[in-house]
Amino acid sequence: MRKKKTKKIKKSGKNWKKFWKLGIEEFNTQFFGVNKDGELIATEGHNIYNFNDLAHKYGTPLQVVFPFIIEDRLKDLIGYFQAYMKIYGYKGKFFYHYPMKVNQNKEFILPLLSEGANLEVTSANELWIVKKLWEGEKFNSKIRVLCNGPKTDQYLDLIEELRGKDMNIVPIIESLDEVERLSKYKGDTGVRVDLSIKTDSHWDKKFDRFGLSEQDVLDLGKIKNLKIMHYHLGSQIKTQKSLLDGVKHSFNIYVRLQKTHPSLDTLDIGGGFGVPYEKKKFYTAKGVSSKIIKILKNLSDKAEIKHPNLIIEWGQYIVAPAAITLYKVISKKDIPKANAKAWYIVDGSFMNDLKDTWAIHQKWHTIPANNMYGVLKTVWLAGSTCDSDDKYTAGGNYILMPKLHENKNQLVAIFDTGAYQDGLASHHCLLSAPIKIVAQDGMIKIVRKRESADSIGRLFGWTNGAQN
Repeated sequence: MRKKKTKKIKKSGKNWKKFWKLGIEEFNTQFFGVNKDGELIATEGHNIYNFNDLAHKYGTPLQVVFPFIIEDRLKDLIGYFQAYMKIYGYKGKFFYHYPMKVNQNKEFILPLLSEGANLEVTSANELWIVKKLWEGEKFNSKIRVLCNGPKTDQYLDLIEELRGKDMNIVPIIESLDEVERLSKYKGDTGVRVDLSIKTDSHWDKKFDRFGLSEQDVLDLGKIKNLKIMHYHLGSQIKTQKSLLDGVKHSFNIYVRLQKTHPSLDTLDIGGGFGVPYEKKKFYTAKGVSSKIIKILKNLSDKAEIKHPNLIIEWGQYIVAPAAITLYKVISKKDIPKANAKAWYIVDGSFMNDLKDTWAIHQKWHTIPANNMYGVLKTVWLAGSTCDSDDKYTAGGNYILMPKLHENKNQLVAIFDTGAYQDGLASHHCLLSAPIKIVAQDGMIKIVRKRESADSIGRLFGWTNGAQN
């Protein structure tokens, strides 16, 4: 019988924190570590959260959200740009706009607003959330809301309704069909341009359906109060060069457009800033912010125009590291010949809860949340649906997990799950979504209870008496 492949690592002398790539700011794991019992922990000031204890108390699957990480990352990002503007003598203003499509949950939006974020919405329903915040007096009138996305009549009507209430609502023209109605809008407007450059990201820019072409933007008739020129290169941009090339290319269009629209004073470079999901060397916000400001200053001075105000919409960068999803291994199945030697089946679903494992084959930083000092085995992970796509294999490579023991539960922790996954989640095989808790100031609050069969059935029309 062939001997199973394991990776033996002795506890003594091993830097387990480093081995699991924890406590490293460049990897967005600076708040996470390993305790003496080999359990994953998070540290917020003097407060320590033990994931093994949380899973034992609340059960799995479990999503843990840390608002303090959201707040910390936003404060740092704003600080970077403001500092480099001062260092380089940049005269424009900096604004951060959070794109709500990245995560619309209340536990994400409110901390961002409290730390000075503006918003960007892409639908009438997202703008409805803004309306509810306004009506609940949780929304400062100085907060600016950019309205992107295709404009339905319902969307346009709500834009005009909120502008009529003196809210700072700025619609961004996405297509020529929107020009006529928005050119009469009684407030600031913007326009989105589809840059004719390619970028190294998940998005195929060759067939971008968003925004006006460069020529259509430059051929625009006079639009009063045109304040913002916006572009968006893609999602999870892989290289710093792609980000900076977009800034340089867009600036040339900005200068030409400003000649016909003197009110134009703001460049919105959109989102797309990447997250080091795989915990490998990556560009940093601090380094990129310095280069962006330096480039814009030099180009503006050379063109002899005022330094444009700058808008950044890096949503994934801000919120992805603020959530971790936990599963429990419920069984295993040996694999005869593969990079991994066994399937570990978990009590949740990757296909449902972490849709990007299936949609874009996202790789995640995946580690054990307990038994982190034990003998390690190369495995693949499988969800609890009956679907063969419900799996996580690290792109066909393998994941290191402790060898299973009959008297010990094994927890799996997946990092950086705070961006997009909730909005994309589904109920394939009618599985329940993970229970969601918020950890803040040493306290735990349940914000999404575990779904029952009855509550999920209702989503599919199985109310009392529906069978009749």
